[in-house]
Amino acid sequence: MATHSKATDAASKANRKRGGLMIKSLRNQMGYTQRELASKCELDYYTFISQIEAGVGKIPPSKLRIFAESLGVNPALFAREILKYYDPVMFEILFDTSPDEPTDYKTIKE
Repeated sequence: MATHSKATDAASKANRKRGGLMIKSLRNQMGYTQRELASKCELDYYTFISQIEAGVGKIPPSKLRIFAESLGVNPALFAREILKYYDPVMFEILFDTSPDEPTDYKTIKE
């Protein structure tokens, strides 16, 4: 019998917050302000970057490539890392590894 397991809001928010910290770290490495990154990612509101970094918002799938390119990272590896935080169950299924593995920033840099 199949069972449905849904992440709690607290667990999902904690995962998104960890993903947001990765975005913030990459942004800081590039020397960008939130406003500058928003502009590079063609976002209308720079406050959306703050929401992403705080774990309140998520990067829309249609913006993953431009975020990766703006942050100077490989788009495929960036999407893999984001999936770890936004959908850890899918990440574990696709990559047969724990979503708790640490992010290796040197690996995702182009």
